[in-house]
Amino acid sequence: MTEKQTFSISELASEFDVTTRSIRFYEDQGLLKPTRRGQTRIFSTKDRVRLKLILRGKRMGFSLAETKETFDLWDETLSGNEKQLLKMLSILDEKRAHIEQQKADIAMAELEINTREAHCREALAELQKKKQQHESTIEQPGHPAEQS
Repeated sequence: MTEKQTFSISELASEFDVTTRSIRFYEDQGLLKPTRRGQTRIFSTKDRVRLKLILRGKRMGFSLAETKETFDLWDETLSGNEKQLLKMLSILDEKRAHIEQQKADIAMAELEINTREAHCREALAELQKKKQQHESTIEQPGHPAEQS
């Protein structure tokens, strides 16, 4: 069985669960380069792969400019080159560092939340203890509060 060679914008939108407007935006940004038959866009398997890479890059935190830069570097050769691979490694290092910082920030926020929660629970327990002591004092016979 041969793989389909061309795709319509609606087929790609449906396959990747994106809007046709998003695909047109990626085209406007120079990330996708469909051919035209009149007003109809005809997307190649290369465009399909690029759309998949654009969406994967978005999930990894790549900007569209970074994605375009890697596509442009790749387009300079048939199979990529050292410059393209080094650039990709640099971008991946930056993304990893950013994620590590986010993880550290989340851990710090979680620690602060846990600390505040512990303080609130201690204060609440102390208030409830005082309230119970006060109520038990009022309930004792001969207590001045009952004689009024």
